[in-house]
Amino acid sequence: MTFAKIPDEVISEILKHNDIVETVGKYVHLTKHGKYMKGLCPFHSEKTPSFTVTPERQIFYCYGCGKGGNVIRFLEELEGYSFPEAARALAEDAGIAVPDSWSSDDGGSNNPENAERAKLIEAHELTAKLYHYMLNNSKQGVEAKRYLRERGLSDKLIDHFMIGFATDEWDRLADFLEKRGFDLALMEKGGLLSAKTDGSGYVDRFRNRIMFPIWDKDGKTTAFAGRIIGDGQPKYLNSPETMLFTKSRIVYNLHHARTAIRKSKQAVIFEGYMDVIKSWSAGVKNGIATMGTALTKEHCAILRRQAEEAIVCYDGDDAGQAAAFKSIPLLEAAGLKVTVAILPKGKDPDEYIGEYGPDAFLREIVDQAVSVTKFKLIYSRKNHILLKEEGKKNYLLEAMDIVAELSSPIEREVYLKELSREFDISLESLKQDCHRKVQELQKKKPQGDNNDNSWNNGRNEKRRTSGPPAVLPAYTHAERRLLYVMMRDKEVAEAVHNRIGDAFNMEDHAALAAYLYAYYAQGHESDASRFVATLQDDQLERTAASILMIDSDFPFDETTMNAYIRDIVRVPQFKEIERKKEEMLRAERSGNALLAAQLGLEIITLDRQLKDRTEE
Repeated sequence: MTFAKIPDEVISEILKHNDIVETVGKYVHLTKHGKYMKGLCPFHSEKTPSFTVTPERQIFYCYGCGKGGNVIRFLEELEGYSFPEAARALAEDAGIAVPDSWSSDDGGSNNPENAERAKLIEAHELTAKLYHYMLNNSKQGVEAKRYLRERGLSDKLIDHFMIGFATDEWDRLADFLEKRGFDLALMEKGGLLSAKTDGSGYVDRFRNRIMFPIWDKDGKTTAFAGRIIGDGQPKYLNSPETMLFTKSRIVYNLHHARTAIRKSKQAVIFEGYMDVIKSWSAGVKNGIATMGTALTKEHCAILRRQAEEAIVCYDGDDAGQAAAFKSIPLLEAAGLKVTVAILPKGKDPDEYIGEYGPDAFLREIVDQAVSVTKFKLIYSRKNHILLKEEGKKNYLLEAMDIVAELSSPIEREVYLKELSREFDISLESLKQDCHRKVQELQKKKPQGDNNDNSWNNGRNEKRRTSGPPAVLPAYTHAERRLLYVMMRDKEVAEAVHNRIGDAFNMEDHAALAAYLYAYYAQGHESDASRFVATLQDDQLERTAASILMIDSDFPFDETTMNAYIRDIVRVPQFKEIERKKEEMLRAERSGNALLAAQLGLEIITLDRQLKDRTEE
């Protein structure tokens, strides 16, 4: 188990020095509700806050998606860290010394895949340094450096993004890595080298290219993008997908941009790494990009953990605007507010900054990002010839469809007024047509859908809360309340251990009780957050967090504890009685009177035993 690799006292220090409200508050806007803090869940899209943090118990729990745990679990879930990675990040934030062995779930060296990953990351980091050195210090790098400067990249920018150069030698990198003891077959598997066709060895994958390192969320180099110098194909070459690099999940520059994104709650999405780099020089410190692939659900989920709003800033050509159009529903489905920065036709961000300067890019493009509705209207116009009546009519019909999707009547009227003025059509006729479209849309929506339109979301929330909550069996309440107290009171836990051990009826509850007894047996005192850190099981952590969210106002004393225990231990007998009753009924129906009578006597005996135990 991972936990065994990290000393107990260090875990305690990490939890002690990382207040969960402060940590969660870096990602989620929390407001105080009595003794709880609430906010919109960062793990799923919602409009009504169901994400709850309890400062007293140092835990979080979402009533919507069920995720819960302590501050370490929060970071695991949000950043996709393993337990040791999350512990390391929190320890470093708190200035706590971190041993190198906290690198993987089993310390790294005992797991072949983890050992390979560690070697590949080490090789990629060294390779990035080699390429950067070759750009700045080799004769062949002079031309590449000149090209970069002509593109408007300063030496400071080149150093910041560790841009490098791969020479045109066939085995420069292969020789470099081999001399340092790296397994070249593994290097080929990791995308740095290519195997010779005759099987006699390996050559460099990248040659005569300007090299751009691609980092993971922690800033570790995991891949490269290379642009050829001069003629040759392909013009752009990325690392293949490997155990380190998956295009659908890598967000370029996220580790650099994360601080600015969290501060502004906004991310600017570009199509390519050069756009990100040039926009950084223009002051856009919250810019990111996908790597050689369209925006995916995974990308959007990663962004939603960092930001509340996304500004899409794709190329101004038809392909770029089509890609922007396709990205909108993905980003909105992830719960992000979306706006679109529109570039002049044929311009990309890199070219615009080069031609008009960084100030104009910020002022005229990024700061003037338009709403999704405005962008859709602009996008729709391009498909129609407005000088012709037929084109004008078809555009207005499409525009009505777009405006009708808005949930706010005020917003709809704003756009209808613009269309009315532009095309000299009465506002009243546009309103009537739009209203008809709205009604058609509402009829098409399933009554129980979970659409993000505000009118529908509100309707669904009322529907979900109008019915009575599911009634749990009495013993389930007894087990949850008993475990709640046991996690907060060592003496109660010991008393329950002596009476019933882990004989809880719910499987998760029995497992929690067993872990809790072991936790106290190791000499720990009552600390719910610390106990949750020992579980290292997603389901059990959620269950524990859910139990710890119980309102603590319920009375508890020895009499209450005895009553809970009676409710718990009686369940197997109740189930046995019900089982025998069903058997007796089947025996009577089949005409086996003797068996039915025997079962009846057994039921009477079990009933008597149950009454005797109840009266104890």
